[in-house]
Amino acid sequence: MSQSGAVPNWTNVSEARPTFVSHLECGLTGERLPADVPHNLSPAGKPLLVRYDLAALADGISKAQLAARPPDLWRYREFLPVRRSRNIVSLGECLTPLIPVPEAGADLWIKDEGRLPTGSFKARGLCMAVSMAKEFGIARMAMPTNGNAGAALAAYCRAAGIEAFVFCPDDTPQTNIREIALQGAKVFCVNGLINDCGKIVGDGIDSMGWFDTSTLKEPYRIEGKKTMGLELAEQFGWELPEAIFYPTGGGTGLIGMWKAFDELERIGWIGSRRPRMIAVQADGCAPIVKAYEDGVEFAELWPDAHTVAAGIRVPAAVGDFLILRAIRDSGGFAIAVSDEAILAARDEMAAETGFLLCPEGAATYAAWRQSVRDGRIAANDRAVLFNCATGLKYPMPPAGTPLDRHLPIDYGSLA
Repeated sequence: MSQSGAVPNWTNVSEARPTFVSHLECGLTGERLPADVPHNLSPAGKPLLVRYDLAALADGISKAQLAARPPDLWRYREFLPVRRSRNIVSLGECLTPLIPVPEAGADLWIKDEGRLPTGSFKARGLCMAVSMAKEFGIARMAMPTNGNAGAALAAYCRAAGIEAFVFCPDDTPQTNIREIALQGAKVFCVNGLINDCGKIVGDGIDSMGWFDTSTLKEPYRIEGKKTMGLELAEQFGWELPEAIFYPTGGGTGLIGMWKAFDELERIGWIGSRRPRMIAVQADGCAPIVKAYEDGVEFAELWPDAHTVAAGIRVPAAVGDFLILRAIRDSGGFAIAVSDEAILAARDEMAAETGFLLCPEGAATYAAWRQSVRDGRIAANDRAVLFNCATGLKYPMPPAGTPLDRHLPIDYGSLA
């Protein structure tokens, strides 16, 4: 907004600037760019962050007004970049529940992102990126994916009337590949990893004319993921937990939550205390963990990346320095867990609580257990684990005992 204190108008679609966005800013150099044209990376080749007139935002919304709104992602519209309400592309983004885990004998909570459209937290970022693409008049979008992000892009692009091209590693679960195709995107299976898919997207920009929607290569997926931090703060009565365990591939959500907490403090809704931000990776793909332990600002490309948790199989993250900055500034850490620990955590949580975690969510539970054992986290510290997708989208162990209805049934043997 050009005038501090002005209230945004979300009903008059001819209103030119119904948000508080002021500019974009390079996450590394601080260089400012205009917000009213589409951008990918900054001139320095780093992620761009959306900046707001926070003084005006503080005058434009109160906690009481927020509490009276419907329980969906768009209740936070003053904190979001879409300028005209007619450009919002929504598939019913709900507030996701915070579920206590009393069986753990600790102050442990799961934020279940599997309740969102397309069954994962990728819906948050992609609903925002596609809404902004619609606002900018973009007709074709493309991205690399390990599965869930591509499904979200396909769904929101279909809703927006935008053509979508999705490139995924050829070992991506068939559930994801078929979901992407059924939702109208052109999907391609590449004999490589997600960074190889990303190169195909980048190399095809000139010839295909698509907009590169890769993780952190445009500024608006962060803004959608930022709503996880806004929700957490509101759900805990504007008091933040002691620790957040976040499954970290590209790290958009970790960066977004850290940004949300900063904005909430600046408008006076929370204090200065922050959760410890804990990046969870797999032993077979842990570039952020290595960079954290080495004390460096940027992560090296991880060779031969592999893990059962495909969503965190990201050998190189363009926002690595932003992830590491949030971890260190919060007093958090980065931790890697084995595939065996991930599957054991999934099985334990399902058997003991009835909660079916996705592999990436199970990685956060394994990391929490390991951190408590190692003394890095106290069991009585309030900790939030992010289950980033429904476990129903992932392969599960074979089960079921055959029973022939034509033969006598020994019911005693069924127990």
